[in-house]
Amino acid sequence: MFNILVVDDNDSILKLTTTYLEREGYNVYKASDGLAALEIIDKEHIDLMIVDIMMPKMDGYTLTSELRTSNYSFPILMITAKETIEDKKKGFLVGTDDYMVKPIDFDEMILRVSALLRRAKISNEHKIIVGNIVLDYDTLMVTTKTESILLPKKEFYLLFKLLSYPKKIFTRQDLMDEIWGMDNETDERTVDVHIKRLREKFDGIEEFKIITVRGLGYKVERYL
Repeated sequence: MFNILVVDDNDSILKLTTTYLEREGYNVYKASDGLAALEIIDKEHIDLMIVDIMMPKMDGYTLTSELRTSNYSFPILMITAKETIEDKKKGFLVGTDDYMVKPIDFDEMILRVSALLRRAKISNEHKIIVGNIVLDYDTLMVTTKTESILLPKKEFYLLFKLLSYPKKIFTRQDLMDEIWGMDNETDERTVDVHIKRLREKFDGIEEFKIITVRGLGYKVERYL
């Protein structure tokens, strides 16, 4: 599941964009201005950003420029009412990868998002390597020194999330919202069951351990 950040101060466009992206299976984060977007990027792994230009507090040009200056390389798609060649030129100069002019054709937007992800090779290289352990997001496969293990989707996403942010503590509710969805009615103790299964499968490895943080949730400690 790829994480897409949508940044737009127009609530209707924000909701509509989110609806189309979620239909395609993307996980969507939302922000109404550049400063709010930076807060999300600081905490979450983002695969692609869709950003409006004209916003309060920090506009899309400034946000894009700051991200590129800070060496964030994920694809950025600018969506805006500004349509002159000078506006587009400025967008590309500050670091956007693609540009769409409002009103948006959302089917076209989905095609552009897919193409940007493909171009960035995220689809083929979405991996985490820890010592001799390789997690391949596309195949749900975990490869160790001695075997390859195909994990059920939820188990894989759970492990991938924890290993993406070593030492960060996630509450059960954080993990439920991220992996099972915010509207899911499954009991959050389901997380405990999946954690137990992961521990059983990877009990003998030395690269990482899943740690229970009493009263809070879980984190991963990486040792290699």
